[in-house]
This record gives sequence, structure tokens and C-alpha cells, in this order.
Amino acid sequence: MTYDTIDKAALAASGALMLIGIVVLGVVERLDGPPYGAAPVTNDAGEVVATPLVDPTLRTGLVIAGLVVLFVWGLYRMASARVEADDTRQTGVTAD
Repeated sequence: MTYDTIDKAALAASGALMLIGIVVLGVVERLDGPPYGAAPVTNDAGEVVATPLVDPTLRTGLVIAGLVVLFVWGLYRMASARVEADDTRQTGVTAD
């Protein structure tokens, strides 16, 4: 399978978005220290005492955007499928 410029750009964009959303921001969150969860940490009085450095909505949005780019690229590949001249897609039917 050969990839043209559009294919390479779509794969790179999709991979970059998911890599940033999962790995890069995960490492940033980890280096920032606790809390590691998506919800803010509260004390017994209900006051917020710690929040995540990176908003979980941003991380989720980046990953979903990467998946959407990958999905749209897949639709593009299906729509632009090329059939070669020697490619016959016929099957023989046996007679009774």
C-alpha cells in the first residue's frame, strides 16, 4: 500500500493528537504530583484543596479529535479506492 501526502498528513495529525492527549499531558500531570484523578480533591468541609493541572476535558478532546481525524481519513481511503485495470472482481458460477 502506498501513502500519498494526504494519507501521511492525516496519519501524522491523528497520531500527534492522540500522543499529546495521552502521553505528553499524562507525563505533565504525573510530574505535577497528586491528584492524578479527573475530579478535584476536597476536604471534609467540601472545599476544593487540589485540582488536576490539565483539564481532563482537554485531554479527552485531543484523543477524540485524533480518532475523528483517523475516521475521516478511513472514509477518504474508502471513497478514493482505485481499481486497477487487471483487477477483476468476478467470481465464476458453476452450472447445475
